[in-house]
Amino acid sequence: MLDDISPSPHIEYDRLLGGLLIDGFDEKSCRSRYQFARYHTSPSIPSPYLIERLRKQELLQKKCGPGTKAYNEASKKLRSGQSTNTTDCNYLLLTIHAGLGNRMLEITSVFLYALLTNRILLVDRYMEIGDLFCEPFPGTSWLVPSDFPLNYGDFTQRSPESYGNMLQNKVAAGNTDLSLAGTRPHYVFLYLDGDNDFHDRLFFCEDDQRFLQGVQWLIIRTDMYFVPSLFLIPAFQDELGRLFPEKDTVFHHLARYLFHPSNDIWYTVTKYYRFYLAKAEKRVGIQIRIYEKKGILQRNGPFPHILNQIFSCAQNEKLLPEIGMAEGAAETQNKAQTQNNRTIAVLTTSLSSWYSDQIQKKYDEHATVDGTTVEVHQPSHEEYQRSKNKKHNKKALAEIYLLSMTDELITSGFSTFGYAAQGLAGLKPWIMFRSESHVVPDPPCDRAMSIEPCFHNAPFYDCKAKRNTDLGKVVPYVRHCEDVSWGLKIVNQTQL
Repeated sequence: MLDDISPSPHIEYDRLLGGLLIDGFDEKSCRSRYQFARYHTSPSIPSPYLIERLRKQELLQKKCGPGTKAYNEASKKLRSGQSTNTTDCNYLLLTIHAGLGNRMLEITSVFLYALLTNRILLVDRYMEIGDLFCEPFPGTSWLVPSDFPLNYGDFTQRSPESYGNMLQNKVAAGNTDLSLAGTRPHYVFLYLDGDNDFHDRLFFCEDDQRFLQGVQWLIIRTDMYFVPSLFLIPAFQDELGRLFPEKDTVFHHLARYLFHPSNDIWYTVTKYYRFYLAKAEKRVGIQIRIYEKKGILQRNGPFPHILNQIFSCAQNEKLLPEIGMAEGAAETQNKAQTQNNRTIAVLTTSLSSWYSDQIQKKYDEHATVDGTTVEVHQPSHEEYQRSKNKKHNKKALAEIYLLSMTDELITSGFSTFGYAAQGLAGLKPWIMFRSESHVVPDPPCDRAMSIEPCFHNAPFYDCKAKRNTDLGKVVPYVRHCEDVSWGLKIVNQTQL
């Protein structure tokens, strides 16, 4: 398996991902950084302006990151409670607590916000980020130092440091318009989890952004992909348009820039890919997430209606071949295969192995109408999600990357795990909708409008008009999600 861990000079591929990456990193310490392109070809090219801004951000991270004189001075002032004006080194610290898919979405969102506001991104070192991913920035670390002066993990929505709480309690003089005035605090805690309230969500208003611009330290907690709402802030729109002329490529480009699995995870990915998927003519990924609310033992199945939905989607959309009705059709199948040597490799990811077993059983017992061989593979079946278990998260990350290496993708609606895989791949998936009363939806799935994730808990407040409104109808490139009717996602459209 030497070639799994050593780039081959005989394979041509865009190792720098169209300029997103730069040379200079130690390849042996992070093999995935320059090898990912060998297993996946991007359908999109990053803009020259995005590349330029990434290079500037790298310089900023190196100038102001942990261990530098600028960071030490800023940290000292933070420890003493000394108020300070913003400088060339302003910080955005992300606390992390959610599952792996959510983590990837929230880090991407916060990094984009750091780009837009010229802040240094630091991420929580206590949630295995260093075990899962390589450092993305050259010559510095994005992990919060262990001696950081604030116990940010203790901050809550009702903490005095919370921006929403500051607004609600009108802690600054002259605050008559739900915005703060007067002396700015030396740090602010932004609570943007899914259960945030009206005052927390004023973060997405332009006036509030002007206030926050003057705060040196922002500490943010979120479990959401809030990028669509950044596109609705007028002050950011021109910059976002230059960064992403193809608007629905935000996660695709930034995730491939930021996330590089550690060597042990990458070895698992490449070994599995080469052993089970590489030789197939076509690779189909099926990401299965169950949302049933029954007892804990039944939560992930087996549910026959979910299996029927998978088959209906895959065969209606011609992703998998149709099968004959007769059982024990081995002789007919062998005859057909003499005329068709085509193989489709199906990669399923699920907490339960029952679905992949049943799909394989169906194709073992029934001949396909065109003689295509279908081989079904599932790397793991953990039964229950354990988002705080390191081994579990490493398996999950390996599966996200394996899904991103398929040619076609079926995902479960509402799943951030699926969003991460489709974003890395740059694929518009077929989204399976949630069933009601154990009945297969009609249609069982639909093609996504874009490769972007959905912002599940998007605000619906028009900051300028100061009233609630439908923010999915304000600009043509921010629409409601297919799988979450109240959510928002970015699409590459120019007309409402």
